[in-house]
Amino acid sequence: MGFEYCDSFSINQKSFREKPHNLDEIKRDVLSCYLCDLSKSRSQSMNGYGNPNADLMIIDYAVSLTEDSTNSYYCGRSGEMLKDMIEKVLNLKTEDVYFTHAIKCKPLNSNTPSNSEWDSCKNYLFSQIEFVKPKVIVTLGKDAYAKVTSEDQNFQSVRGHVINFKDYKLIPIYHPNHLLRNPDDKKVTFNDLKTIKSCL
Repeated sequence: MGFEYCDSFSINQKSFREKPHNLDEIKRDVLSCYLCDLSKSRSQSMNGYGNPNADLMIIDYAVSLTEDSTNSYYCGRSGEMLKDMIEKVLNLKTEDVYFTHAIKCKPLNSNTPSNSEWDSCKNYLFSQIEFVKPKVIVTLGKDAYAKVTSEDQNFQSVRGHVINFKDYKLIPIYHPNHLLRNPDDKKVTFNDLKTIKSCL
């Protein structure tokens, strides 16, 4: 009938069955992850960057095209702006914080990642939070906030507020991409950064 059969094989069995024991195990799992279709379009998956014992953890929504092509976490105009926020306002180095993405791969054709793609990634993210144990979590933009908290409310009503999230303080702020398009919002973001600094 035209069908061909092959021996069964397993992909990322550990991701389904075992909880990682440390950040290094998460990194290995993310780099070899094929749980969803995003693995077909990426140049590489991106685990995270920075201090594994950081007081501040920054969570972006998904890997950008530039990040995927350069394998760099602070690239392009958006990355440079985020770096300035960290270094010039928070008075930290990028190596002092832990920066990661909710979705560890570049979305297909710049589409919004599906719920199933998020489901494939979320255990990686929440395990990272558990191991880093930051004092403060900052989510960049409404999509990162919505995925991390499972709250689908008006982003403006929570932006810049200190939110109790599990054992952590979570502060949503505008994404640097938004600030590049809407420079008038830089002033409120500067105040949000001062709130973040006061919590560290």
